[in-house]
Amino acid sequence: FTVRNITVNNADTAVFSHWNWGWTFQGININNCQVGFDLLTGGATANTQSVGAMAIIDSVATNTPIFVRNSQPSDNNLAGSLVINNARLNNVQTAVGVVGGATVLAGGTRTIKSWGQGNVFKGTSSGAKFVQGDIGNPSKPSSLLDGSGKIFGRMHPQYASYAVSEFVSVRDHGAKGDGRTDDTAALKAIFSKYAGCKIIFFDAGTYIVTSTLTIPAGTRVVGEAWSVIAGSGKMFQDVSNPQVVVRVGEPGSQGILEITDMIFSTVGPTPGAIVVEWNVKQPAGFQGGAGAWDTHIRLGGALGTNLEVQQCPSSGSGVDDGCYAAFLALHIQPSATAYLEGLWAWLADHDLDGDGTSQISIYSGRGILSESAGPVWMIGTGCTFEEKTIVLLLTFSLAEHHALYQYSLVNARNHYMGLIQTESPYYQPSPAVPAPFSINARWKDPSFSSGLSSAWGLHVSSSTDIIIFGAGLYSF
Repeated sequence: FTVRNITVNNADTAVFSHWNWGWTFQGININNCQVGFDLLTGGATANTQSVGAMAIIDSVATNTPIFVRNSQPSDNNLAGSLVINNARLNNVQTAVGVVGGATVLAGGTRTIKSWGQGNVFKGTSSGAKFVQGDIGNPSKPSSLLDGSGKIFGRMHPQYASYAVSEFVSVRDHGAKGDGRTDDTAALKAIFSKYAGCKIIFFDAGTYIVTSTLTIPAGTRVVGEAWSVIAGSGKMFQDVSNPQVVVRVGEPGSQGILEITDMIFSTVGPTPGAIVVEWNVKQPAGFQGGAGAWDTHIRLGGALGTNLEVQQCPSSGSGVDDGCYAAFLALHIQPSATAYLEGLWAWLADHDLDGDGTSQISIYSGRGILSESAGPVWMIGTGCTFEEKTIVLLLTFSLAEHHALYQYSLVNARNHYMGLIQTESPYYQPSPAVPAPFSINARWKDPSFSSGLSSAWGLHVSSSTDIIIFGAGLYSF
């Protein structure tokens, strides 16, 4: 989970955490509280799970006696981890303490640059060393920072000050959104006429496209309760010649582009679908000017996708050619920049619109491929709490269940990612990776050593200035 940009005043406890697998807190301001972060720690069994991982960055505590308090002492062997980066303390007696009064890290009026408590792994060694003290503080590229030196963040656009006349409804201009009608021509006409002139509102529904739909630079798109654009048909069925469903900006384009509350999907089988290709670059001097908020790539598991339990049950009987959902979920191009907050690239592992629990086996080759030189922010993906806006998704993830990898960063630079989570496909190792897809050098696919039977959670190659602040990468 991720919490960003909140302020807590005059409370006994600003944040109490009883349990988590991983949580990133970014830009938290705590004033006149007794305890900033109160953590239940030490549980190491299924029945005693407590706080797994806490990552606190760019936060301030003022006139608060204890910034972080653990429920148990570490004794040089504490389940879970705590990382604090760039935390400013003003009149805080204890920076990190333990219930009962023990001080682990003294407070005062100062800045904690980078401090950690937990197990540290180095290189390829499986051995861990427990640390409780200052840890490495990598420099952050200036392009990722705001004017105060903190990781940049931008609120979900709301458009509250815009007049109704500044919006245009796609249904009012010929699009049906009924999940059956081919809306390609209608949507292309709407973007051609209104991109850069009006805020384009997608009324609730599923809009089928049978060829690539381009959202030009200069466009603002708003959905209604996660309106869906879904690629369908022959154009997206050739795995040897993959085609883009939604192109965000023409290649090399630059300008404002905002997408909020949308879903991009497919109607299977679509083994040749690149669901979203992101090309646009933010305007000069406008950080985060090209971005998506609370917008998701959801593949299969939903009514009308042809990728549900009726078509693709998890029976273990082998790969069904009718159960391919995508070639690649999201491709961020080298010249693009992207601010992505609350974006979830999910290949369904269960049927959402059936009984909600039955597992399915469907196939997507790749999750998120970024070749961007940056800046790219992947903030609050999966579950976001932001000021008074709460966005809670069905599960916590940015990329899950894709065959080869969930994230792949190749020749990438200047990325901030926090918190990220992945899961490998539940059907692996039968078939084992990369099946039912093939490794394709054109798409810079990673290799798999002998004996490796599940997808990469995170693959990074020839990349620099990649900051990951909080991660849970699950390979089953």
